[in-house]
Amino acid sequence: MRHTLKDAKRIVVKIGTSSLMYPNGNINLAGIDELAFVLSDLRNQGKEIILVSSGAIGVGMNKLHMQKRPSAIPEQQAVAAVGQAALMDIYNQRFLTYSQQTAQLLLTRDIVEFPTSRQNVMNTLEQLVQMNIIPIINENDTVAVEELDHQTKFGDNDQLSAIVAELVEADLLIMLSDIDGFYSDNPLTNPDATLYPHISTITTELLEKATGKGSRYGTGGMTSKLKAAQRVLATNSAMVLANGKHPKVIFAILDGQAVGTLFKEE
Repeated sequence: MRHTLKDAKRIVVKIGTSSLMYPNGNINLAGIDELAFVLSDLRNQGKEIILVSSGAIGVGMNKLHMQKRPSAIPEQQAVAAVGQAALMDIYNQRFLTYSQQTAQLLLTRDIVEFPTSRQNVMNTLEQLVQMNIIPIINENDTVAVEELDHQTKFGDNDQLSAIVAELVEADLLIMLSDIDGFYSDNPLTNPDATLYPHISTITTELLEKATGKGSRYGTGGMTSKLKAAQRVLATNSAMVLANGKHPKVIFAILDGQAVGTLFKEE
């Protein structure tokens, strides 16, 4: 099953904030540089790469020397606006070190739900990929809010990455987070928790495990990843959930090694 990942040509990589920021609130420059190296090398191999990146608010808080995430929506949007520009500056700098051009796309849900806008996004992504450019996608946090008749939020970047994978008909979605994969229980509190190496269908039982009381994933972290996997499985594609502490893990995943949790139909 894993050996088929070697043949994946079009790959969406999603990187979470926890892989871009240190616990002390500083930017993980080493991690970002390693990610740029890996994705640039994959591009050199002939792979088609699209990056979905979180981190705008985290980087914005760092740049504005904020110790606590603001609670008010306008403040969050302002911090995200600062952080998105700073994050792209870092990405551009690190990717250009490896002679790789990048581009930025900021999306809202209404863009992909209206047929004409959806087609425009698909056309842009296809053109960038054909030009050997790596698109870097994030939600447009400055305008993405939930309103009664005009919902613009994707919910989170897990969902966004799955939607992007669906739009571009990706062979594989690699979701890098601060966890090694999907476990039978919270591994931080239960030493007997076991890692699921392969999941072929998202069952009610799995969703209940993700939202169990006391789980660190109960705030939506693991639930959203399972829902993203559900969307990927529905398109007969594949997803791997793995720890993004060292982005070179992507090489191991594409080499067919037993890393993280593989979501793929039998």
